[in-house]
Amino acid sequence: MYFAGDSFNRNEFKMKNNTLSYLFICSVLLLSSMDAASQKNGVFFGGKSDVKVEKSDSKVTVSQDEKGVWHLFRNGMPYEVKGAGGNVQLDKLVEIGGNSIRTWSTDNAQEILDEAYSKGLTVMLGLWVQHERHGFDYSDEKKVAAQLEGFKKVILQFKDHPALLMWGIGNEVDLFYTNTRVWAAINDIAKYIHSVDPNHPTSTVTAGLDEKEVKLILRDAPEIDVYCVNTYGDIAGVRKNIREFGWQGPYMITEWGPNGHWEVSKTKWGAPVEQSSSEKAKSYKERLSNEIQADKDYCIGSYVFLWGHKQETTSTWYGLFSANGNASEAVEVLQNIWRPGTVKNRTPVLGSLLVNGKSKGDYITLTADEIYEANVVVKDADGDLLKSAWVIVPESRDIKSGGDAESAPIPIPGLFKKKLTTSAKFFAPSVEGAYRLFFETEDGKGHYAYSNVPFYVMPRKEGQAPKRAVSFKRIEFQP
Repeated sequence: MYFAGDSFNRNEFKMKNNTLSYLFICSVLLLSSMDAASQKNGVFFGGKSDVKVEKSDSKVTVSQDEKGVWHLFRNGMPYEVKGAGGNVQLDKLVEIGGNSIRTWSTDNAQEILDEAYSKGLTVMLGLWVQHERHGFDYSDEKKVAAQLEGFKKVILQFKDHPALLMWGIGNEVDLFYTNTRVWAAINDIAKYIHSVDPNHPTSTVTAGLDEKEVKLILRDAPEIDVYCVNTYGDIAGVRKNIREFGWQGPYMITEWGPNGHWEVSKTKWGAPVEQSSSEKAKSYKERLSNEIQADKDYCIGSYVFLWGHKQETTSTWYGLFSANGNASEAVEVLQNIWRPGTVKNRTPVLGSLLVNGKSKGDYITLTADEIYEANVVVKDADGDLLKSAWVIVPESRDIKSGGDAESAPIPIPGLFKKKLTTSAKFFAPSVEGAYRLFFETEDGKGHYAYSNVPFYVMPRKEGQAPKRAVSFKRIEFQP
């Protein structure tokens, strides 16, 4: 999954066919060939930031104490990962008590590592291992070997950076795959890392937790030090099952957040029902406190998803920030847990959002061109002046898997008759189909709240006069 703005996209290395896979490997080799130019006399020279960072003998280890508790140590000191997936809003991450970020590839790695170091943050640096679902063939030994050679250059380039915490070798390579040879390929990368970089652990990330993948990694990738899981609504299953499935080492939750769009209830026309920002905030609190921090013996930390903004199913589903950088209530939740007592201004809290008295879980059908009313309950503990926005968009039809980039549906103009802070009157779109009404409000202090309601527009009956006197051209779904 990732990113809007578009400040970072972990999918930039996802190749669609074998030819492009070769191009990826060549690009890695080209990037690595600049290593000598970017490092002089033991100094890393940053890109955009021009941060000068001395090479480091920083050492990160994982070990189990006599009581059977796993620990992550950085330079000999215990280090609990309080991380976020993404590389934007780093000052905010530091402010709320975060200490690490995660990337999915080495794209812009020099700048990201340098900036993280300048702010006292560490980086779980991702190595984007190619996916079978994007056309990579793990039975092709030449391509697998070429991928490894490309990574060798990158590993040598960044292994001594003082911001490096650990290596993330592959992300969700098990998603829709059939060729399990990918784990042997990942093991070869991890084995090489151990041979040249004894100072940083290796990890790999699976899509959820399945017994089959745990056993395959134990068998085919023994060089992996930390098992990492991306999980959402099923997060409770990790703590419950990971040791039963056979993994006795340390693990991390490397993506977590709200209920995934595949895990929620759907309308009769198949639109997933999204939690509001306040409903999500409760989920973040429960999952961090009751699952991640509750397994102190084995879980060495986590990376919350998504530290940024993106279109994935909707424009608000996974991002912790709005498009213009306002923080949602979940960020406040993280701060209350990571740095208790430091929140100075509260985020607006949402109650129900209703369309003609019906909530998002109801079967809401509207008649084309008829006028309707929406109402929302909003509270701001600080009494800040709220500024609200109302938008109607067609339901997205560009739904992909694994965070692949999606196009955002375009808002439909001319539908609103009145927009107020907590209510709005609008005409239903003229064209039959599925839509969403979005509501957002911001407090002027860097915070925002949001919710949306899916609805379906039915055509007008033959001979039924429209309520609005103007006509709008037909709006079709965006691709």
